[in-house]
Amino acid sequence: MLIVGLTGSIASGKSTVSRMFQDLGAYVIDWDVLAREVVNPHMKAWEETIEQFGPQILNEDETLDRQKLGGIVFNDAEKLETLNQIVHPAICEEDRRREKEIRERDPEAIIIKDVPLLIEVGHQGTVDKVIVVYASEDNQLARVMERGFDLEESGKRIHAQMPLDKKIAYADFVIRNDGSLEETQRQVKRIYDELKRLAASR
Repeated sequence: MLIVGLTGSIASGKSTVSRMFQDLGAYVIDWDVLAREVVNPHMKAWEETIEQFGPQILNEDETLDRQKLGGIVFNDAEKLETLNQIVHPAICEEDRRREKEIRERDPEAIIIKDVPLLIEVGHQGTVDKVIVVYASEDNQLARVMERGFDLEESGKRIHAQMPLDKKIAYADFVIRNDGSLEETQRQVKRIYDELKRLAASR
């Protein structure tokens, strides 16, 4: 089995790349999905988040208003860290559960862990290989603005994370995602073939 950490930054195309790996046969554990699941209403991390940030961050159905919460934490590094300290342990626990489940079902699996803050939280040492999905800041800005944010808010969300240029220093593989989907797909296929070779030789 091979455990691979996939990371990038907001709007670098990481989710697109993880889907490509899944289509090729990899198992994907998406930490963005886990982050949403562990704060479902009345779960422990949900309760701690409400206690910390107040009931005004709730929608009418008691789910978190992610845009409102994002507006709070992306403007305040201390509050972002507080949120991470609530959510991160719950995500790690669910990640371990899913990895164990995959390991028992398929001992030769290639598991892609799609982790936005892989390097920021020091988890690069917990995986066998690291892949960084890179996009230029201009492309990141354009993609975030397509999601409905203005230029200032888009810039804040990008700069709240470690710059991609620094993340590349930790990478075993870099996927450059400024071109066409076909170009990205070719890079993913080449890396997946290499991962299969590495997994087979273990």
